[in-house]
Parts: sequence; structure tokens; C-alpha cells
Amino acid sequence: MKINLVIADDDSLIRESLKIILGSDKEINIIGAFNDGLEALKYINENDVDIAVLDVRMPNLNGVETIKEIRNEKTKSIVLTTFDEDEYIEKALKYGAKGYILKNTEPKQIIETIKMVYRGNSVIQEEVLEKIKYGLSIEEREDLSKFTQREIEIIKEITNGLSNKEISKKLFISEGTVKNYITSILQKTNLEHRTQIAIKYLNKL
Repeated sequence: MKINLVIADDDSLIRESLKIILGSDKEINIIGAFNDGLEALKYINENDVDIAVLDVRMPNLNGVETIKEIRNEKTKSIVLTTFDEDEYIEKALKYGAKGYILKNTEPKQIIETIKMVYRGNSVIQEEVLEKIKYGLSIEEREDLSKFTQREIEIIKEITNGLSNKEISKKLFISEGTVKNYITSILQKTNLEHRTQIAIKYLNKL
């Protein structure tokens, strides 16, 4: 099964390098490469795109706004970022980005991130997490009384970076039960996915 992937970056050197690097993997099929967020958005909404790797700063429509406007429910977005672009991360997360990659990331790690996101995981690179965890505008310490003790345990393990499978093994419950708890947590917090849980409760438990 091929992963249909689109790249959008206005830096031609980075864009062409990504095409070569990512296209070398037998599981990845590069079906489009754009230097403009608006062009990328139009293509994504009209074609069978599994993953969109988007630069943050692009002409006409930046990567974050592109994510916001994607109407193709199948498409999962990964943000390309640099350390001076922290202010975009919170919005990208809010709009549903599933991954964050620094532009100086090793090719192997970029490919692995793409495959993990394709399989349904959300991936924040450790360096990005360290950079943004104190800068995100979280209003106040969340009142945890709304959660059951088990939900708090689940939240804690999510912030520790554990997958659903790893949480199920650690807490001796089924993976399906973990998913049910996460659904309950999302409903109680009005968040949309587990990455937002990790960001919201980082260093709060």
C-alpha cells in the first residue's frame, strides 16, 4: 500500500530535496509538490492525498491556514517548522496537524514520522516539544476534578509520550479501553485529539 503524499514548501531546494528523500522510500508515492499554500490546498481537496507535508511560511496561504482549510477528511497534515516559528504551532495543533518536523531532521526520522502519522499516530518531535511547551498559551492549571482517577492516569501517560498500546500494557487494560478513556477525556475538555491532551497537561500532573 502506497502513501500518497503532497509536499508544499516555497524553498525550491528544500522542496526538491524532500521529493528525492521521501520518494526513495518504496512505501511513499509523491503525487504533488507545490511552492504555494493555495495551490497545495486546491490539489489536496480535489485528489486522493493521504499525507500533506507543509512548510509554515508560504506565499498566498501559509501552512497553518492551509491545514485549517483542508476539506479532504482523509488527508493528515505534518508541519515543517524551524525554531523561530513557535507562534504557529498552537494554531496548527488547533486546526488538526498530526505531526511536527524540524527542517534539520534526519531523513530517516522524517520518513518514520510520515508512516506513524499515516498509521493514525500524532507525532511531535522532542526538540519541538521542548521548545514550545512553555510558550503555548494555556490559561490556568486545569481543574482535574472533572476526571476519574483512571482518566488522570491515562492523561499522565499520554504526556509521557506513550502510545495507546504502551498505555494498555502499563495499566493492564485493553487498548480498546484506553481509546474509550481518551474519547471521554476529549469530550470533557473539548479537545480534538491526543496530541492536544499532551500539550495541555504537560507538566501539570
